Amino acid sequence: MVQTGLHHVTAFSGPALRNLDFHTRVLGLRLVKKTVNFDDPGTYHLYYGDAAGRPGTILTFFPIEHAAPGRVGIGETQETAFRVPRASIGWWTHRFIEKGVAHEPLVQVFGAPTLRFRDPDGMMLALVGVDVGDAEGWASSEVPAEHAIRGLHGVTLLLDRAEPTAAILTEVLGLQEVGREGSLIRFAGSAELGGLVTLRAVGGFLPGRPGAGSVHHIAFRAADDAAQAAMGQALAARGLHVTEQRDRQYFRSVYFREPGGVLFEIATDEPGFAVDEPIEALGQALKLPAGLEPHRAEIEAVLPKVA
Repeated sequence: MVQTGLHHVTAFSGPALRNLDFHTRVLGLRLVKKTVNFDDPGTYHLYYGDAAGRPGTILTFFPIEHAAPGRVGIGETQETAFRVPRASIGWWTHRFIEKGVAHEPLVQVFGAPTLRFRDPDGMMLALVGVDVGDAEGWASSEVPAEHAIRGLHGVTLLLDRAEPTAAILTEVLGLQEVGREGSLIRFAGSAELGGLVTLRAVGGFLPGRPGAGSVHHIAFRAADDAAQAAMGQALAARGLHVTEQRDRQYFRSVYFREPGGVLFEIATDEPGFAVDEPIEALGQALKLPAGLEPHRAEIEAVLPKVA
């Protein structure tokens, strides 16, 4: 069955070490890849996810040491949500209190307990309690496997109007509308992990401002190059500009700005994060693409020390 939904979410952050500590120690995610921004190799690109770094579990960051804070607004991702076992929401609430993590009272969203919180840069995140079945979590030093995050739940996009974006989700990216609640319209793909995109239309709100804590883009899954090319052709037929394919080492990508202003990526599931290091060693070494490997010494000299 073709898996449709999110591949990953990419955001900006402040200092790399603070970002790494929060996402691996406080949230218990696995650092599945430590590389650099291929377009700006003096900046890390840190990938967090589940034990195997599967599509639909990945949150990535470009950490910038002295980044100004971003502002959420129209044409941006307002919230990125993770899945946790329904019975673990109480455990996470206590953990956030213990660790001083800014969070909101528990609410029900589309029938699921939702714990909203912010990372050290103010990025809006949430944990959503779901039935996870027998899916194993990644056991970190502080978060036991039974309470571990089980991948992305979905994202909420803040838009002027929902309809043009909804058409791209349903007619090109393989999602379908599954519910409405207040100002929210929810769409689901076939993938269990990262399967949900929720649109929130708010009319004439301020536009977003990129910076620490803001999402740069969200990526949708394509099984392979052929599936990606078919989506690109469908987008071009609708008058949207799609970039040429770019090799991101662990997937191949094309980018476009959807009608509501959010930057979307379509990323292939293949080849995955184990292409340049074994699964048991993911995230331990700084990995560089072949074109940057000759410059490793100077790249390492300017990157902040994180581990």
